[in-house]
Amino acid sequence: MKINEKIRFMRQLKEFSQEDMAERLGLSLNGYANIERGETDVQISRLEQIADILKVDLLELLSFGEKTVACLVGNNNYQFSNVGQNNSDAKEAQFEIEKLQLIIEQQRMEIAYLKEILALKSQNVTQD
Repeated sequence: MKINEKIRFMRQLKEFSQEDMAERLGLSLNGYANIERGETDVQISRLEQIADILKVDLLELLSFGEKTVACLVGNNNYQFSNVGQNNSDAKEAQFEIEKLQLIIEQQRMEIAYLKEILALKSQNVTQD
């Protein structure tokens, strides 16, 4: 997610209009809209202002969408959580998922085998 998309998303989460943001930043509506469209290179000082208005840490704004989940906690209150520490966490999770899928498949095969045994036993009982 690009920084302009992150800014737009965060603004929408906070339910601010582009006009609100432009006014608070001392920009024209078009000037602010250019930021959200990615048509303007945004200086760190401007990003700090935007983060302050959105009441988020600058680092949180910059990393939002990478491994971050936004969760609605209450009326207009959001909690942000980092998901995973790095790519190795994702690989470990994928490995664990694959391992569990193999176990499930093995158990399905075992169940099918046991059902066959039960069916054969009940045939033998009815024949006797």
